[in-house]
Amino acid sequence: MLNFLWGGMILIGIIYAALNGTMQQVNTAAIESAREAVTLCITMLGVMGLWLGMMEVARASGIMERLTKALRPFLYFLFPDIPKGHRCLEPISVNLISNLLGLGWAATPAGLSAMEELAKLEKERGNKAYGEDEENSTRGNRGKGKRYPRVASNEMCTFLVLNISSLQLIPVNIIAYRSQYGSTAPTAILAPGLIATATSTIVAILFCKIMNRAKKGNLLNMVTSK
Repeated sequence: MLNFLWGGMILIGIIYAALNGTMQQVNTAAIESAREAVTLCITMLGVMGLWLGMMEVARASGIMERLTKALRPFLYFLFPDIPKGHRCLEPISVNLISNLLGLGWAATPAGLSAMEELAKLEKERGNKAYGEDEENSTRGNRGKGKRYPRVASNEMCTFLVLNISSLQLIPVNIIAYRSQYGSTAPTAILAPGLIATATSTIVAILFCKIMNRAKKGNLLNMVTSK
């Protein structure tokens, strides 16, 4: 969908420029934008290398492990139904810590790993929808027989909403962009960014807690009514 959206915007811009005789300006802007894009990529590559390197140093020195342990009480509050010590808690911790430091590049692999572990947790709980693919693949019956629709678990929804709200202490990307485009105070975004993301995260947690309680209440009513 985004491909069609961006393609349509570019096409409309070219047609508009052709009709108004401003194709020269469009060509100039395209060349200058390409140059700026390369410069920005080099800048972001340096920033990314710096912070990812610091993450590796923190992991090797045991800082990440200590931070993960410190986050456990908070994670058990957010995900009360996840068994204590489950392996999905580690990638969830790394993802949240990476987002907290504004390292979206490091957060993405950990987030994907966390979702995979949460899917395995659903399989361990006996959710047939999460176990059928492996079973059908083993038997050579992929695509055959009864199919169970997959529905995201409460933990998956909560984790996704937390990633969308994305509490950040240091918005590295925005600081790098502001520095690249000549801001005299690129770190001035720290306080507004912290307030905005803290507010969104608090709202996200409240929303998840309310929805989880409502879902459990509906399930309880269904059981008692039967």
